[in-house]
Parts: sequence; structure tokens; C-alpha cells
Amino acid sequence: MKRIKPSPGEDETLDSFYHGRVLILQKKRGYRFSVDAPLLADFIRTRPADNLLELGAGNGIISLLLSRKPFRRVICLEVQPGLAELARRNIALNRLEKKIVVLEQDLRAFRPEEKFDLVFSNPPYIKSTGGHLSVSEEKSIAKHEIKGGIFDIMQAAGSVLEQDGRACFIYPVKRKGDFDRAAEEVGLKVKTLRFVHSRGGEPARWFMAECRFAAPSLKVLPPLRVYEETGEYTPDMKAIFAGEDRGPHF
Repeated sequence: MKRIKPSPGEDETLDSFYHGRVLILQKKRGYRFSVDAPLLADFIRTRPADNLLELGAGNGIISLLLSRKPFRRVICLEVQPGLAELARRNIALNRLEKKIVVLEQDLRAFRPEEKFDLVFSNPPYIKSTGGHLSVSEEKSIAKHEIKGGIFDIMQAAGSVLEQDGRACFIYPVKRKGDFDRAAEEVGLKVKTLRFVHSRGGEPARWFMAECRFAAPSLKVLPPLRVYEETGEYTPDMKAIFAGEDRGPHF
């Protein structure tokens, strides 16, 4: 089956990832994904029989990048109608309709009959009372905790996760206290942790965490640097942008 012809609108760009293996339509003036999306997609490890759930899909970028890994199916929840429709177009563009389904749904009201093996999210991380809202409502909802914060995200994840399932997140280090409290509230424990630094010698900016209901020991992966001192991407980041399979948690 041939890939459908890309049809970006006047307010859209067509971008490619993984050396052209993944195509993504994005809004020029609305929500656009940043480096945290490919970071999380690289961190997540999947299994062929896994049923996945994404909480807050945006334009679908993380699920699209995950399509290069084995899984059975992923359901993507997105509360904003415009982004949900854009995610569907991106899924069709990449011929992934049989593996990825988008539901226009508020995650706080999601009550599925099934449980999921893996839940993942790159959630809004700016408190609704903090920071400056964008003139774009789409950007504001994607970046600020207007339609739900980390406690809502974690409640949703915990309620739909299989008892032996995994939940993966990327979140700013400055909000780690809130993250830990939210996970504790639903009985999740961090199993695998990795910190992300913009450059060597600088404090970590993000952390990525794989959580489980049972995690007897914590595994801390080597820190990841985004940029060299020269301003170029590090070899690790170049491998991430290329979609290289680096095995089970490196």
C-alpha cells in the first residue's frame, strides 16, 4: 500500500523523522512538538503483544515514532479537536490506521473496559497558575495544566494499567516532587530513571521514568546530554533522531 500524498494546509508544515521513515504534519502557529517527544519515544521499550495507551497525544508524534518498535496497538487520547484530527491525518499519512487509534477524549473521564500493558505521556508541565499563556489556546492547553495536571495524568495511568504493566513519562526536574507524590498516590514506583541535561556541567532539565506497581529496586541509567559544548547534538541525540534501536534500556 502506497503512502498517501502529503497535503499540508496553509498553516501547516510537513516534517520528517528517522531519515524520512516517519512524516509529521504540524501547525505553524499552533502546538509543535519539541525534543522531549523523541526523547520519550526512545526511552520507552515495547513488546510485540503490548496494548499501549497515550495520555495526551498532541499531533501524534510519540506514537508515530513508537511505530518503529513492536506492539499490538496504541490508543491515543487527545482532548483538543484540532489536534486529534491532525493526529488522525498523520496516522493515515504514515499508513498506521491498523495500529494507532485516536480518541477525542478528556483523559480525566476515560473509563475503558480494558487494561493496558504500557501507558505513556509527555504531559503539560506548567502549572495553570504559573507562566504566561500563549496567544494560541492550542499551545496553552498543550503546555499548561489547564485540562489536567500530573496528578490527573497519574490517576488516569494507574486506573487503566495492568498490574504488571509499565507507565513511562518525561517531566521537568523542577516538578519531580509533584511527580513523585502523584505516583505514590496511585501506588506506582519508579523502576527506571534517566536524567537529561542540555549540556555537560549543567543541572538536569528533564527526567524520564518507567513506573510500575511493583519495583523492588531502582535502576538509574547514565545521564543523557543533548548538546556538545560546540552546540552540536551529541552522538546519543543523533542516534535518537535517526531512530536507531539501541536495545533494552541501553
